[in-house]
Amino acid sequence: MSVIPQALRERPRADIERVATVFVLGWAVAFMLWQGTGFTVTLMTVFAIWAILAVSLNLVVGFTGLLSVGHIGFFGIGAYTMAILASDASYDQLRTEAIPTPGWPFFAALPIAVALTALVAIGVGIVFNRFRDDIFVLVSFGFAIIAFSFFLNLREITRGAFGIHEIPRPAFGGWVLDGEVEFLVFALVCLGLVVLLCWLIVTSSFGRVLTAIREDEEAIAVFGYQVTHFKLAVWVLSAMMAGLAGALFASWTSFIDPNSFILLESMLLIAIVILGGLATIWGSLLGAMAFVLLEEGMRFLPFLPAEFVGQARQVVLGVLLVLLMLFRPQGLVGRYRL
Repeated sequence: MSVIPQALRERPRADIERVATVFVLGWAVAFMLWQGTGFTVTLMTVFAIWAILAVSLNLVVGFTGLLSVGHIGFFGIGAYTMAILASDASYDQLRTEAIPTPGWPFFAALPIAVALTALVAIGVGIVFNRFRDDIFVLVSFGFAIIAFSFFLNLREITRGAFGIHEIPRPAFGGWVLDGEVEFLVFALVCLGLVVLLCWLIVTSSFGRVLTAIREDEEAIAVFGYQVTHFKLAVWVLSAMMAGLAGALFASWTSFIDPNSFILLESMLLIAIVILGGLATIWGSLLGAMAFVLLEEGMRFLPFLPAEFVGQARQVVLGVLLVLLMLFRPQGLVGRYRL
């Protein structure tokens, strides 16, 4: 019986990954050239924010094997912290109940947003460490619902369904990043720092322990590793990155409300990670780009009425995920199956 060389076994996978990469990037370039510079800047800004979220979630889901449905809650905490600390909502307070608005500059509010997200993640993570597998999914599901309820019902702080307006853009002294291109550059810099940090994590001894936890949590505990400490650490780091993405999102849109942080958004985020591939940073970037192209591209289909675009996006994404689970469960460039 002949043994197939390792290189030959790896070649089909490498070919598929190469084709997927070329297809998504080619699709992105063609679409951006077709729509022009203004739309390209908007699309890339949306991509940068979703990519930060996807890369951070992949640390938990892909590299550690913890399927969390509650990541959107941390995204919302970062966004609301930035909005509350930095907004000037005096205009809206004439019509609705007042909320505290210190009016801090962006870079004073940003570390608070990230730190508060980390504190919540520590508290939630200590509780979540008691659960595994299906129960972990359920309790993370509950966290997403609790976070949304908090954003919607604590009107004294979040203004509830009215949302928060007038969230400022980042500023360096007298230079305000109020232009779309300037904000895009800033968002891409943040994405680059997040990607670098994730790469340093997954290539370190800490990252190798995370991968071992993914493969067999009980076996790695036998060797003396405090598994709960490692899981809590990666959980908090991932949440801090999500908080950063939330702060960027709030500043870019200048308005947020609870509808931006519903459970559906968390499901879409998981879909991005699965689409790109588990346990690969490049896969998260590729999945985020494919999702943004799908989300924005369907608005330009001439035969699709505008009122059905949202539903059509969900249908297409759902069909795509089903096909991936059937024919390529590891995603476009992933290493592991869900």
